[in-house]
Amino acid sequence: MSKGHHVLVVDARPETQRALISVLGPEGHELVFRDGPAAQLLGPTEAFTLCLLELGAPRPRTYEVLRAVRVHSGTTEAPFLVIAAPGQASEIAHALDVGVDDLLFSPLDPTELSGRVAMHLGWRRSSARVARRQRALAAMIDITQALVSSLDIQEILFTVVRRIADVVRVDRVSIVLVPSDLDDTGFVVAASDDAGVTNLRLDLQKYPEIRHVLQSKAPLTIADVGTHPVLDGVRTSLPPTKPSSLTLLPMVFDGAVMGVLFIRAQTSKGALDEQQVGFCQVLANATAIALRNARILHGLRAETQRDTHARLEAEQRVAALKRYADVFESAADGIVALDDSACLLYANPGAYALLGYQPQDLPLGFPVYLLISGDDQRKLLALQNRFARGEFPRNVDLHIKRKEGQTITINCSFSPLHGREATVLLSFRDVTEARKTQEELVHTRNFLQSLIDASVDAIVAADMRGTIILYNEGAERLYGYTAEDALHKMSVKRLYPGEGAREVGRMLRSKGHGGVGRLEPVRMEAIDLHGNIFPISLTAATIYEDGKAVATFGIFTDLRDRVRVEEQLAQAQEKLALSEKQSVVAELAGATAHELNQPLTSVMGYAELLLRKVEESSPAHRAAQVISSEAQRMAEIVRKIGKLTRYETKSYVGEQRILDLDRGSEDEPESKS
Repeated sequence: MSKGHHVLVVDARPETQRALISVLGPEGHELVFRDGPAAQLLGPTEAFTLCLLELGAPRPRTYEVLRAVRVHSGTTEAPFLVIAAPGQASEIAHALDVGVDDLLFSPLDPTELSGRVAMHLGWRRSSARVARRQRALAAMIDITQALVSSLDIQEILFTVVRRIADVVRVDRVSIVLVPSDLDDTGFVVAASDDAGVTNLRLDLQKYPEIRHVLQSKAPLTIADVGTHPVLDGVRTSLPPTKPSSLTLLPMVFDGAVMGVLFIRAQTSKGALDEQQVGFCQVLANATAIALRNARILHGLRAETQRDTHARLEAEQRVAALKRYADVFESAADGIVALDDSACLLYANPGAYALLGYQPQDLPLGFPVYLLISGDDQRKLLALQNRFARGEFPRNVDLHIKRKEGQTITINCSFSPLHGREATVLLSFRDVTEARKTQEELVHTRNFLQSLIDASVDAIVAADMRGTIILYNEGAERLYGYTAEDALHKMSVKRLYPGEGAREVGRMLRSKGHGGVGRLEPVRMEAIDLHGNIFPISLTAATIYEDGKAVATFGIFTDLRDRVRVEEQLAQAQEKLALSEKQSVVAELAGATAHELNQPLTSVMGYAELLLRKVEESSPAHRAAQVISSEAQRMAEIVRKIGKLTRYETKSYVGEQRILDLDRGSEDEPESKS
């Protein structure tokens, strides 16, 4: 370790000072002890290579001292070590915040103290060397940038040789370029002492030193032209005013030697030292790069113009698309961009709001599949496979887990992002409530469909043109047409004979059958597939949407069974009425016969008595015979009345009918079993 370092010690307790002196003093370090206020007032010329500070109380003042010393011009590059008591371990974070490089705990261990100080001083020396090299390279880069700032090759080359000659103070610096397709031929393209030298042809057979550098690709220094072996073959042909020393450096680009930087110096100068050679070598390589760049740039000028034109067009497209970017940012729908691994590349505010996350919760590169719920992760994998085949589906439902744990349903549409391969643009919206409503509607529809299908009655609906749009199983049984034959193919007019359908429409439009748009039960006739006409009871209504009639429907009840029952009932009622009449007639006849028998018997008795008492020649006898005959006839009528068992009639005068005593008193024929 180097000796004699200047060490600043701040706020050290006496025992700490003694420990530092005993360890660092013998190693040659100069220790300067200061308290906090004095350390804060260091002079501008005071510089230190290492700083030690002991943490004391009160702590805020200690940190203020530490910050003040840390920014002092004489200590900015010095390592800072803090000495803390074992109970101050929690202060490490505070110390690091103000720029401390290391931490020691008291009581100080001599070996640890010596090792830590040596380590930090070694780091400081290494950092200083690196800094010096960086400053040197920065200066070299500045020169190189100046060389490559022009596209004029001749200007570049003359600038290089003139600046090199000025810096290393030599007589002549020239650049010799050697085309790869020409053997033993070079060209002096620039010389520091003659701006007019351009493309001066050289026969490299006469310049063995140039050939040597071209072959070895390494610098060559000839301190004495008169004795160096490389020039043995051409020494006699050198001019009388030959230089005393030569330095040749290869101009290398991408592993190939483009030429040679040729430096000549008279006796007073001598050969270049190592630093100058390094400086010239850097500039030689920079010149090679500049030459290469200049040639490339000249060749690419036309392409650059095309690129400029393309860039302008792209900028115009970007300007045109900017308003769409604003739309993305303000869109209520979520819009995200995904890479081929379904990782997040972009998300608009709407996406974060719908998912319930903040941008910091879903950083760029976040795997979106982690938000997908359950089986839908496999669905996303299947979608990625479709993306690879160039298929981008729309209206795909996925279940997403929001930040608060709620699972929502989003409806997604995918599309490729133009200009970005393997990038998919995803737009989505929350359809959770819509899907719940849809499920409820489907359930209700299925229930109503089951109810319609289960109905015994026929239920038929038609649009306003009369085309059947609903036809249940009851209608199939009633009319004989299948649903396949009727739905969207057949007119409702075929369900009624004649003008029945038109009559139904008229009744629906009138107010006299339950109100406009309603038809209370009415008896009509229908006609089936086979042309059979039968009675039905029809209830109908008009369906409206937003006040506009869009369809009609009817419920058709088959009345054939009811009509048969009604006929049977009428017949039964007729028989009952007849039976009641017969019963009344029988009762009346019995009563009448009973009441007439007594007076009739008397009449007949008196008539017989008169016949016996009156002479046959007497007119009275004739009258008595008539009385007796008519009484006999009346007795026969009474006998028939008494035997009445049925109500039978016969025509009397015109359409009038009277009771038929003969038929009514006849015995009923025995029924055949």
